[in-house]
Amino acid sequence: MFEKLRSTEQHYEDISMRLTDPAVISDNKQYASLMKEYKSLTPVVEKYREYVKYVQSRDEAREMLDEGGIDKDMKELAQSEFEENAAAAEKCAEELKILLLPKDPNDDRNVIMEIRAGAGGEEAALFANSLFRMYTMYAESKGWKIEVLNSNPTELGGFKEICFNISGEGAFSRLKFESGVHRVQRVPETESQGRIQTSTVTAAVLPEADEVELNIDPADLKIDVFRASGAGGQHINKTESAVRITHLPTGLVVECQDERSQYKNKDRAMKILSSRLYEQMQQEQNEKIASDRRSQVGTGSRSERIRTYNFPEGRLTDHRIGLTLYKLESILNGNLDEVIDALATADQAAKLSAESDE
Repeated sequence: MFEKLRSTEQHYEDISMRLTDPAVISDNKQYASLMKEYKSLTPVVEKYREYVKYVQSRDEAREMLDEGGIDKDMKELAQSEFEENAAAAEKCAEELKILLLPKDPNDDRNVIMEIRAGAGGEEAALFANSLFRMYTMYAESKGWKIEVLNSNPTELGGFKEICFNISGEGAFSRLKFESGVHRVQRVPETESQGRIQTSTVTAAVLPEADEVELNIDPADLKIDVFRASGAGGQHINKTESAVRITHLPTGLVVECQDERSQYKNKDRAMKILSSRLYEQMQQEQNEKIASDRRSQVGTGSRSERIRTYNFPEGRLTDHRIGLTLYKLESILNGNLDEVIDALATADQAAKLSAESDE
């Protein structure tokens, strides 16, 4: 591991030098690529240099203890320094193991998120809106940008489905654990007897695909236009602005009708379709390459029940890692970091265990 780290540090220094080369600076594409790599290596190199510093201090203290001929106070001081630096070096070594884990290539991508009401009728639709609000507030706290791509609202203020784009640094790395079935337990406003109802909402988190990565043949697409339907908007049912795109080889269907412009709806539909195809491609690759090494946390199955939101108890439980927090209101107001940090830690632990088993 440490031979690899020494090599990484040298490569890091080489990149640093190249970034000062006028020829590189004038080449925007090359400069951006090198800067991205430099930025990704910085945490590893900084932690490695911290490790080296502690090891050197530890070894110096060890030499002082081995030499002998020092008084009692100096010996106690050297022993203390040895133990402190040895513990710090060991801690750094463990942190380096995590930093050296293979990085998810999608972590730096933007996100296309789809939320759909499941079992529970209007109550499920209302909770779909609650989840959309939660993710919106979380994105705003991170300085990320949100754009609604398509929605199907209900008369009571819920969503049968809503699809939106979240763009910002590290968006996918933080939100990728949110895919799956979200279960809510609460008393609906329409329930006169005060009975608790259980409803479900499904969420899918897709890494936004770059145009250069997917070459979609226009001949594989069936594009239909139709009149939009739904609540609000004078253009509703007056112009054929809504767009439905069917990808014939896979049968994937995407509809967009939020915009007045047929062209804008088509662009949005293509963005969603591209991300779904990219996700499908990634899943197929993962199944071929690493079907026996999937993360124990689980990040991709829409049928997996991942979480329960219990309103009477003010409780959130993430079933994948056995996490229970009694701060439901705060979490629904976008304070998701404690949950996501726990999921990320469990994911790292699972990967470290898989690495050690090999």
